[in-house]
Amino acid sequence: MIKLLFFGRLGDFATGLSTSIDAVDGLTPAAVRDGLAAGHPQLVYELSQPQVLISLNQMIVDWDHPIVDGAELAFLPPVTGG
Repeated sequence: MIKLLFFGRLGDFATGLSTSIDAVDGLTPAAVRDGLAAGHPQLVYELSQPQVLISLNQMIVDWDHPIVDGAELAFLPPVTGG
């Protein structure tokens, strides 16, 4: 199983979404995002923004990084400060 986390305002768009998915060979963050398209189009739109970062087991990775069973996949929205 892959644990899914959506931080900040991304969590608002992920309401009602399962917090885990089955692990399959060749799974990437991009594939997870694309798999959400049918049921959560607004979430997929937000995840497609270039400022969104992906964390896999608490390390920032690219959208094409392989995901293994037991991983934690987090989507991080852009943040600002001042």
